[in-house]
Amino acid sequence: MVLNRNKIIKVLGIVFLVFVAIVYIKFFSSDTNFDKEELYVEVPTGSTYQDVEKLLSPLVKNMSDFEFIAKRRSYPDNINAGRFLLKKGMSAFQLVGAMRRNVPVKLAFNNQERLENLCERLSSQIEPDITKLLATFRDTIFLQKNGFTKDNVFAMFLPNTYEVYWNISAEKFRSKMLDEYNRFWTKERIAKATALNLTPVQVITVASIVHKESVKKSERPTIAGVYLNRLNQGMPLQADPTVIYALKLRDNDFNQVIKRVLYNDLFINSPYNTYKNIGLPPGPIAMPDVDAIDAVLNAEKHDYIYFCASVEKFGYHVFASTYEQHQVNAKKYADWLNKQGTNR
Repeated sequence: MVLNRNKIIKVLGIVFLVFVAIVYIKFFSSDTNFDKEELYVEVPTGSTYQDVEKLLSPLVKNMSDFEFIAKRRSYPDNINAGRFLLKKGMSAFQLVGAMRRNVPVKLAFNNQERLENLCERLSSQIEPDITKLLATFRDTIFLQKNGFTKDNVFAMFLPNTYEVYWNISAEKFRSKMLDEYNRFWTKERIAKATALNLTPVQVITVASIVHKESVKKSERPTIAGVYLNRLNQGMPLQADPTVIYALKLRDNDFNQVIKRVLYNDLFINSPYNTYKNIGLPPGPIAMPDVDAIDAVLNAEKHDYIYFCASVEKFGYHVFASTYEQHQVNAKKYADWLNKQGTNR
């Protein structure tokens, strides 16, 4: 009798081990169906479990195993929107766990020319679409409360890499950008802007022109000094980048490449044309980097009021204090352009 009982116990033990092995193989072995080492799945706000199943079905080898684990871990009743990292070889158990961990996005932007371009860039990295982002950034109440206008709110966005969740709302993203803007404008920077008789937005507007004029950090403070001298003397800025911006805005085509400003272009009727209008344009003509902003805040003090591209040191500029000297420099550059066959 004892012998039979031992046999039964052994048999039951073997059955149990086999059962455990089957369960382990079924639920804890690889259940992925993709070749990449890792990939991200984006679950939109308001998604149901059925929506998640549709997203995962091409990526999961056996959805019944996933569903079995998901139900026992109450996942169908606790769907989270966001961006989730799946790794090759994950088991059904690990996949369910991964779908609970919202992974932040390293959101980056720089060198955008206008708010619409920025929103297009943002919408490719986070959930809100271009229309929602634009409406949120141009909200009248927000603009009035924070001292912006629809033309200069672009100044609020400082080029950098930010960590946010993919499903962040447009409103929360706007708040984050405002916080970053206010954090950037320290007491020291505000004091420097005040000494120049400029607001932070005006500094960024000047910086956007400096940014477009030169990528050479060493001469940006000199260029900034030229524009500040012109502002202080009540002269028009006569900045070619503002004319280029006006032309692109008129044509509603910011993809076009304009290498040369022609004489007739200087008469375009636009508030961004600083040949026709004295003072600053309504807002930034580009997204200046921090170096360009600080170049304005720490502008070189000199008596230059003219500059043009150098034909001897490519990428740099030559400066002049008198119109006569500027004419000499400008003719050299114009002759060089003509030899290159650059008509536009």
